[in-house]
Amino acid sequence: MDKLVKSEDEAMLADNARGFLDEAAPVRALRDLRDAGRTHDPALWRRICDMGWAGVLIPEDAGGADMGHAAAGVLAHEMGRTLACTPFLSSAVIAATILRRIGGERAKSAMAAIAAGELTHALAIDEAHKFAPEATAMTAERHGNGFRLSGKKCFVVDGGFADRLLVLARTGEEGLTLFDLPADRAGITRTAQGMIDSRDAARIAFENVEATGDDVLGQVGGAMTALKPGLEAGQAALAAEMSGLAAGAFDMTVGYLKDRKQFGQPIGSFQALQHRAAHLWCEIEVTASAILNAGRVLDTDPNEATLAVSLAKARATSTAQLAVMEGVQMHGGIGMTDEYDMGFYMKRARVGSEWLGDYGYHAEQVAALRGM
Repeated sequence: MDKLVKSEDEAMLADNARGFLDEAAPVRALRDLRDAGRTHDPALWRRICDMGWAGVLIPEDAGGADMGHAAAGVLAHEMGRTLACTPFLSSAVIAATILRRIGGERAKSAMAAIAAGELTHALAIDEAHKFAPEATAMTAERHGNGFRLSGKKCFVVDGGFADRLLVLARTGEEGLTLFDLPADRAGITRTAQGMIDSRDAARIAFENVEATGDDVLGQVGGAMTALKPGLEAGQAALAAEMSGLAAGAFDMTVGYLKDRKQFGQPIGSFQALQHRAAHLWCEIEVTASAILNAGRVLDTDPNEATLAVSLAKARATSTAQLAVMEGVQMHGGIGMTDEYDMGFYMKRARVGSEWLGDYGYHAEQVAALRGM
């Protein structure tokens, strides 16, 4: 089997996921959520958990399906097609990967709760307008047998409703430490951060928040041991989601080219528009291969996945932005109106391009790893 082609099981998973999401979470559901002033649908997430998707990266002995990162990418891709608003990336991918790397009974119990839909997590690492975990300034000062956390985090996706927060803080000379805290602990203040794509995010302030040794994930000063695999899993799945939104925007555009008529014929018959659509299709297909490869490498050689993941995220960012730009332009004036769904794809692409590292961040990673 060519490793850049879906396996039979992955193709079946994609078909089943698409059928479910087309019915349960079409783009109009996102519009309805936005118009109602809501950022997520707990009932949809409950159904997703019941289908086992929340356990895609969780071992079977912790109640998961243990299907792997390539399968997680398949699911994320289909969610991107319909712009479904769920904590899949935050909880089922990032948090589950971190907890699995940590191991132990406590992590196993937390993973079981994720798979069952009993807990959701959010990743609180960003402090400025760009992704830079190594530059974390938030402090965790020693206090008795524990710590006191003080500082602020921004762009915490799903942070407005998450049950627990994975918080990166600096523990003096020991370096960066990762904490797993209940979101309602004293001293934590969450403020909704409106995002243009209508998904949930929050700014979170920590004021002398008490943390014990049990709240530390892994070793004090050793945050990146567990965080790096979680970030790369999230980046790969986010790339897959963005490839899904690119495919969704493309399908919508092609449908419009077939229906819209000028001079008595569909505008899709115009050669200039055909060339643009063909170029976009090629970019989507190449990007899909890069994303599937990232999932394969994460499954087979996770310690050497950085290049594949950053390449996938950079390509997904570029392709999604091209897809929505071409979609808006080929729709003409209607593409810019709120009553048409293309705008939702454009907004999701803009947010996805910044989360977990923008194009520049990942292009720099690729260049460095290739010795350029």
